[in-house]
Amino acid sequence: MSIDEIVTGFHAAMRHKSADELAGLYAEDGLHEFPFGDMAPLEGREAVRESYRAMWGATPFEADEVRRVSLHRTEDPEVVVVEQTVHGTAGGQELTVPGLLVLRVRDGHIVHARDYMDFSAIARIRAAG
Repeated sequence: MSIDEIVTGFHAAMRHKSADELAGLYAEDGLHEFPFGDMAPLEGREAVRESYRAMWGATPFEADEVRRVSLHRTEDPEVVVVEQTVHGTAGGQELTVPGLLVLRVRDGHIVHARDYMDFSAIARIRAAG
């Protein structure tokens, strides 16, 4: 898969709240980190699948749209920075969650993701649910 296909697939998995779709984008030993917030890194495809299944299953937030604001290619051909906004609802409230992803893609799979999501928006989602 190309980097564009990976990003499109990542956003589709978010809209569908599909941990299986998301995990399918990762290398078997891929790493997903959350530099902000107090969340442990997810080590391996199955950890991504299990953790996102639990996280998305527990949230009242339903994503209507994930907008790719921009995709920045870096000097390293494996690394891109994705600026995104997720628009959806929780508890009848419309909410927007901005974020950045730094993805390293090798051989058509994510080998490393750094997920900089807006944890203040996540707190608003929890409050709305």
